[in-house]
Amino acid sequence: MNELPAGWARARLGDIGVLHTGQSPSADTVNQEGRGTSYVTGPEQWDGSAFHKPKWTTDPKRVVPEGCIFITVKGAGVGKTFPGIPAAIGRDIYAYQPSAELDFQFILRTIAYRAEEIIENAHGDIPGLSKHHIEGYSAAIPPVSEQRRIVARLDELSSRVDLSRSELQKISPLVEYYKLNLLRSAFRGELTAGFRKQQVLEPVEQLLARIDEPEQTRGGRHATNEIIEGRGGISINNPGTVLPTGWDWVPLLRVARQETGHTPSRSHPEWWGGDVPWIGIPDANRHHGSTIDDTIQKINDTGLSNSSARLLPAGTVILSRTASVGYVAIMGREMATSQDFATWSCTDAVDPKYLMYALLSEGDDIRNFGRGTTHTTIYFPEIRAFNIKLAPLEEQREIVRQIEDAFSRVSHLAREVERSLWLVGRAEQRILAKAFTGQLVEQDVGEEPADKMLDRIRETSTISVMEVRPKRPRAKTVKTDPKQVLLTDSANWPEKGLAFEAIVQRVVLPYGAVRDALFELLSGKAPELVQVFDKDEGRMLLKRVAR
Repeated sequence: MNELPAGWARARLGDIGVLHTGQSPSADTVNQEGRGTSYVTGPEQWDGSAFHKPKWTTDPKRVVPEGCIFITVKGAGVGKTFPGIPAAIGRDIYAYQPSAELDFQFILRTIAYRAEEIIENAHGDIPGLSKHHIEGYSAAIPPVSEQRRIVARLDELSSRVDLSRSELQKISPLVEYYKLNLLRSAFRGELTAGFRKQQVLEPVEQLLARIDEPEQTRGGRHATNEIIEGRGGISINNPGTVLPTGWDWVPLLRVARQETGHTPSRSHPEWWGGDVPWIGIPDANRHHGSTIDDTIQKINDTGLSNSSARLLPAGTVILSRTASVGYVAIMGREMATSQDFATWSCTDAVDPKYLMYALLSEGDDIRNFGRGTTHTTIYFPEIRAFNIKLAPLEEQREIVRQIEDAFSRVSHLAREVERSLWLVGRAEQRILAKAFTGQLVEQDVGEEPADKMLDRIRETSTISVMEVRPKRPRAKTVKTDPKQVLLTDSANWPEKGLAFEAIVQRVVLPYGAVRDALFELLSGKAPELVQVFDKDEGRMLLKRVAR
């Protein structure tokens, strides 16, 4: 144990507080929205400032008191700590109630900060904490006035840290926004306006006149005649928009061989695990906007020959067109792809990187070329109708150069932001470390030492008595016929009747018992209750049948 600061003392959590365990209520009493007792099942209901999406129970087994700290003790969220409320809690949560002589916020933050130490002894395939683990943890406790000063200082510093983190986190979306706008500026010709004035460039019309059209694969559906204007460098067919001097709208089929891929049968594992790179969606995700030099999965020559996949040349541009639409990359060497991609092997009329950046310039708007609401797919009639804003060849290369220079600078900025966020997190941990080792605020030698306060807590319990449950007369509900309870109570109902919700609130019965009993009383040859529609209230009411 490290030496404690002057006036501090160590205490087991079990000696300075009470740990309440959870007990789930019966299933038919849960989720009755807005009625009964709040029911907390885990940290997913705590958003950092308040509880949301509350559950309710009309028959809580146990209700923890005010002033508790909730601790998740089972499952993936083990060790999560958050402020509690008077509520029923499930078996995956414990409620720790510190002594009233301690500062609640200090104990809350101590447990949260030391959570990893507490769960070191968690055991089993699914980690879990027992009462013994939590109650036995020895915490360093300062005098109560110092506890309050520590909390106040943490609040002050935390607000600064949170502000810094918030401002830094705003930069990453701006980086992506900047990149997309830069790409769209490039394909409006704005990025190279000065370059065009200084150069004598071969117009696209002359470029195409000297380069042969690539041979396309046969079969499949023909290109659509529909025109869908893009936001960047690509459109479905020619939208007729004005382009810079020397540029032209050109069908991609004119300057690149368009193909797709295939997946060798998974029922033949002997076709997999070879040395032929095979691009799947995860590869495109990892290499979006860059070059793919290797793949996660590979096939062999037998798998290649027994599928419709084809080995495509280095420099082929790929676009994911199904499910995860919009991943774009370039093959760094010969590779095959799955059928989730459209591919273009470029002629000398188009730089592969220029084509990649043209596709990237559409951003998420590339989905507008597809069909489907749940899962968008860009089908081949649209793929085969892709047109590109084609610049002269030398200008294509200048556009690529300027894009990559700008991306390099902004990527450096993004890395600096990531480092700054890491430093903010590290500073936050250092602040917390200082707080719980007595280095954050000055000690006051005139304060009552913590050991005296702890002795007093042990000798005279300052912990409020746990509310073990709102004593519902469960024994009565077991022995009493629910139908008879309802019939007896119906003598006092209003003449026009009562809504189901109002009946549930009147009688001391579980929700499920009320529901089943009412159904029986409304059924049979001689029903005891009848349903009537109240036009004034616009809902169905139940009333006793007059005899």
